[in-house]
Amino acid sequence: RWHLTLLFLGRVPDERVPALVAAAGPAVADAPPITLRLAGGGRFGSVRRPQVAWAGLDGDVRALVDLAGRLAAAAAGVGLPVEDRPFRPHLTLGRWRPGRAADGALTDRLAAYRGPGWPVTEVRLLESHLGPRPTYAAVGAWPVG
Repeated sequence: RWHLTLLFLGRVPDERVPALVAAAGPAVADAPPITLRLAGGGRFGSVRRPQVAWAGLDGDVRALVDLAGRLAAAAAGVGLPVEDRPFRPHLTLGRWRPGRAADGALTDRLAAYRGPGWPVTEVRLLESHLGPRPTYAAVGAWPVG
């Protein structure tokens, strides 16, 4: 099952979670049906010092970017800080460990890849419990389209 992270908020104070859940619903309700597929790939960081390997997304990317913008506005509207850099839709495949040998050209092999499409059926707000074995619990979920 694919999970699509639209926005990283960081720590959300417990008392703001209900307001965030209430604000996210209308933001998602305005989303049209969205179909995506993996397409291409790349890295964050340089070839010599790669940091993150990612696969790109194709399909209804504009609708996804619009949805991410509405969710960011909803979070900001309840007083939560949001990133002000542009949303770059991608699927994180992995991370390179700092100081270790790395093949930064590895993701170049994905340049021509085009996977099958899949519908985005819902958006979930997840609470993360980090540690040696991170777990995630859904706090809210809304249908897309």
